[in-house]
Amino acid sequence: MTTILEAHDLTRRFTGGDGRPVEVLSGASLTLAPGECVAIVGASGTGKSTLLHLLGALDRPDSGVIRLEGKSYADFGVGELETVRNRRIGFVFQFHHLLRDFSALENVMMPLLIAGKSDTEAQARAAAELERVGLTARAVSRVAVLSGGEQQRVALARALVTRPAVLLADEPTGNLDAPTASRMHDLLLSVARDAGAAAVVVTHNPALAALADRILTLEGGVLREADSG
Repeated sequence: MTTILEAHDLTRRFTGGDGRPVEVLSGASLTLAPGECVAIVGASGTGKSTLLHLLGALDRPDSGVIRLEGKSYADFGVGELETVRNRRIGFVFQFHHLLRDFSALENVMMPLLIAGKSDTEAQARAAAELERVGLTARAVSRVAVLSGGEQQRVALARALVTRPAVLLADEPTGNLDAPTASRMHDLLLSVARDAGAAAVVVTHNPALAALADRILTLEGGVLREADSG
């Protein structure tokens, strides 16, 4: 099976309130195939978000190796790694970080404009992603007037508009009511698969985790198959 993202023996330590080091990750490893969805579950404070930040090149591990499409993050310079992060990795967070005074279309266009695409191309691709998530009718609406579920769909479209290899989602439905969250679960995974992106979803929601191809539990700083006992 081809591997799109792989992480081996990741460790990450922080300084605790008493000044002593706290090891959050203690040799976590993960492989992800193209189009595959993996859910990561575990108690609060076990390091799930820390792991996602490492996979997304938002932070660096203290030790271990992460490769995207066969290339190690450690081999990239700062500027190169930023380009990889902006173009090959899509992010969806619980709090979507949209520009509230801009339209849905403008928000989705933004990553392409930053990447140097023309206004015409950026608008066409953004409109296509909004259609994919069912928001064509709201494309010119300001984000501030959209519902929570609609805003999260805009965030999903924005994450996928660069056609990333990997989608990383951190509690993507944690801020939504149950019915809206359920619809978002189905949409997120179906849209990611339709776009050909592999996905890593950190969640406390068992319904969302159950839709994934695999469920991994993060416990004691190590990832284990959820059914491994």
